Amino acid sequence: MQTLTPEAQAIVAAHPTLALPIVGAPTLNYSRDDAVYRHAKQACLALGFIEIDAECVALAWLAQVQRTGHFDAKTWPDEPADFGLRPWPRSDAFPSCPKALGLYAVLPDARWVGRMARAGVPTVQLRFKSDDAAAVRREVQAAVEAVRGTQALLFINDHWREAIAAGAYGVHLGQEDMEIADFSAIRAAGLRLGLSSHGYDEMVRADQLSPSYIAMGAVYPTTLKRMATAAQGPGRLGAYARLMRDYPGVAIGGISAAELPEIKATGVGSLAVVRAITAEANPEQAAASFMARWAAY
Repeated sequence: MQTLTPEAQAIVAAHPTLALPIVGAPTLNYSRDDAVYRHAKQACLALGFIEIDAECVALAWLAQVQRTGHFDAKTWPDEPADFGLRPWPRSDAFPSCPKALGLYAVLPDARWVGRMARAGVPTVQLRFKSDDAAAVRREVQAAVEAVRGTQALLFINDHWREAIAAGAYGVHLGQEDMEIADFSAIRAAGLRLGLSSHGYDEMVRADQLSPSYIAMGAVYPTTLKRMATAAQGPGRLGAYARLMRDYPGVAIGGISAAELPEIKATGVGSLAVVRAITAEANPEQAAASFMARWAAY
């Protein structure tokens, strides 16, 4: 990558909490001739943003300068309009869910869903993996039954058809699922929609569907799922939360009790956990401790 301009150097120096190690030798490709855009894209790549996210932020930085009339290296873009996001309210939005979803337990089967719902966990997700269609239907229906009589909100990961049929509260989909899901059917059924994102470009893409919440991560390294991007860290999570402030935000990926203060400081209203509960000797106690500490910060 070419030598940074003084303006790009100033941006990099002003935002150290957004920096990640640079992987490989990124090629600097420009889609605009504007100097501000070029400074910003250089800086984003130097901060370790992947190409598609660097492009997204650079264009937003140009829009910010055009809107405000001046360049300030310390002002990282976080106005939704500068990223091309539509204003709220929106007539096509999915049904809303609480702004603060609190502790969000991602669980492998209906038995776990019921156990954590009865333990008072406010938001639970069934992440059941099987190629057996009948088993999936049974597990989704069992999870819906398992939360009945509790206050827990149940999201179904991936299996949106089964979630509709069983009358779940909502569905959670990854970016890859957005290519095949029938969002009209999900909306017509009245289900809430949560979408995963792993950076700026994916957040902007998710926003086009006006979901009920947006999950942001992975915040910390995780072995549960192969990630296309490096762990984003709390600095970037805070920047993402500021941009997506109109949504309930869910932090996800490698979160343990030790990270609760810095996660809470980003402004997200929820944190999703897996092994921090399911791998504990006393999951109910672990969940209670998480909820109490989250409320205290």
